[in-house]
Amino acid sequence: MKKFISLVLALIISLSATVVLSGCSSGYESEINVYNWGEYIADGSEDYVDVIDEFEKEYNIKVNYTTYETNEELYNILSSSNSSYDVVIPSDYMIEKLIKEDLLQKLDYSNIPNYDDVMDKFKGLSFDPNNEYSVPYQWGVVGIVYNKEMVKETPDSWEDLWNKDLAGSILQFNNSRDAYAIAMQLCGVNPTDFTKADIDKATAKLKEQKPLLKKYVMDQVFAEMENDQSAIAPYYAGDITTMMDNNENLGCALPKEGSNLYVDAMCVPKSAQNKEGAEKFINFMTSPEISKANSDYIAYATPVQGAYDLMDDEVKNNPLIYPTEEYLDKCYTFNDVDKDIYAYMQEQFVKLMS
Repeated sequence: MKKFISLVLALIISLSATVVLSGCSSGYESEINVYNWGEYIADGSEDYVDVIDEFEKEYNIKVNYTTYETNEELYNILSSSNSSYDVVIPSDYMIEKLIKEDLLQKLDYSNIPNYDDVMDKFKGLSFDPNNEYSVPYQWGVVGIVYNKEMVKETPDSWEDLWNKDLAGSILQFNNSRDAYAIAMQLCGVNPTDFTKADIDKATAKLKEQKPLLKKYVMDQVFAEMENDQSAIAPYYAGDITTMMDNNENLGCALPKEGSNLYVDAMCVPKSAQNKEGAEKFINFMTSPEISKANSDYIAYATPVQGAYDLMDDEVKNNPLIYPTEEYLDKCYTFNDVDKDIYAYMQEQFVKLMS
């Protein structure tokens, strides 16, 4: 399923690159700096398309590609350093925060014609209601991955992450927004609109969990779960699919309480040095063939209609990648919160982990 790319797609991309390159000099005309999540782009491994390599061939623009693990890490870089990233790919609530703090540029959509193929349900979203600053990249929900050899009963609730029988083999998100959202749901708190008192309730719930944890993780979750080193973890559904492909002992569950429905989108920071090159990259990433290639590799859901139309039925019918509308109705999307609330949550999370 996920580890497959059609010869037709490879041929299309190869021929396209050949035609464009015939008029290019051997040196790059310019370069862009791209800052993305780890494990979040088709990189040429396991017979997949190397998306960055194909972009460089087609546009003769060099891509300097680096990665981060959390939205907060990205925010710290953009807000407190002399960074010169041309394309960043934050999540919904972080995009809203970056817009409020004037850290993003408005896009010139005449340079991004593939935006027309983005599904209507991913336009006009609350974090960018006028579609001025972002182009959706991938979307999904947060689920539970578990080792069937270690977990006796199939989990169906976030409460299973507090299972004392699994003490010492439970993982938790190493970022405040995702970890607190899980605890807030169990405390009856709305994860999209909360107070400091609500944070205190969730902190108490997370403190109950801490003695049961093996560790807080982000990208380390892959090694932990794929190598049978931990029993259970919350993580992004697309990544869970990847883990399951690499370890037949793993299973997945969507918690009955509902979950976070997230949208990651491509943006251009105010500090960008090559906005035109950045918009070419965004347009390239939004083409049906490339968006499908990325979705195939990372097992996240595409917001591009043309890419979705190219998907195999097996993928379209996978409820972990494309949950039912009934389940999505129980999900929520993060919004930005007031600075003092956000800072308080960060402060409490740091104390919790210390």
